[in-house]
Amino acid sequence: MAIWQGASRRLSTGAKVWRAAKKHKREMGRPAAETQVSEVIKRKIVRCRGANLKVKLEKTNYANVFDQANNVCKKVAVTKVLDNKANKHYIRRNVMTKGAIIETEMGKAKVTSRPGQDGVVNAVLITE
Repeated sequence: MAIWQGASRRLSTGAKVWRAAKKHKREMGRPAAETQVSEVIKRKIVRCRGANLKVKLEKTNYANVFDQANNVCKKVAVTKVLDNKANKHYIRRNVMTKGAIIETEMGKAKVTSRPGQDGVVNAVLITE
């Protein structure tokens, strides 16, 4: 089933709205990448609007973690997802999204990039 990101054909009252235009390709969406913690690193390159390319990161076990105290960025292994505000079920499935709290070799870190859109996991070390 296709994902469509256009306006609904129903009002909040339930009345049907007759649109002046049909559905367009530009309103089409895609399923989320849902980047998982895995030993296998898997990327998917997708052609986007305007012949641009988008790299979707599907599986990885590494993240670029920035330590603000020492002003150092390191590529470290990710062990698991501790918290994810996007969806509570993502914690059990080890799905990383922007804002997720992950456990790394350096400690807890918060994901600042969008892995499904950028193709890389960037995070900031959380100091407590």
